[in-house]
Amino acid sequence: MLAFAIVLLILVGIALLVAEFFIFIGSAIAGIAGFILTAMGVFLAYKTYGTATGNFTLVVSIIIFLIAVYFSLRSKTWKKIALHSEIEGKVNTIEGDKIKVGDIGITVSKVAPMGKVKVNDIVVEAKSTGIYIEENSEVEVVKVYESNILIKPLK
Repeated sequence: MLAFAIVLLILVGIALLVAEFFIFIGSAIAGIAGFILTAMGVFLAYKTYGTATGNFTLVVSIIIFLIAVYFSLRSKTWKKIALHSEIEGKVNTIEGDKIKVGDIGITVSKVAPMGKVKVNDIVVEAKSTGIYIEENSEVEVVKVYESNILIKPLK
């Protein structure tokens, strides 16, 4: 009966360890519980049956864990639950001379320190010079970058 308990502890521990690696990633609860159960099983094997059987149990436990990880990685189950979508978004770029330094615009959102600004009928991402700018405030373009602009409020 004790041998069954040792095997059960080790198998449940290995199952929890594999679950930690592939299902409960980063939670550490299943991993810690799996390690403790496996260690208890190996400890009981050492204590009850001696060093030779304890060593054998430890080696077999490690081999079973490695085989379980191998088959878990190889399994097509992970392909079924994995996310296969691709990101098709892109960064809006400011083309040509549509916006130039010195142009005047109006904030579409709060700029603290990032927000949206409408300049020359184009809504673009903007950075302030470090100060908070309210929505619907007039601003001046200080610098034009590839994907956003630097602005300052008009006084």
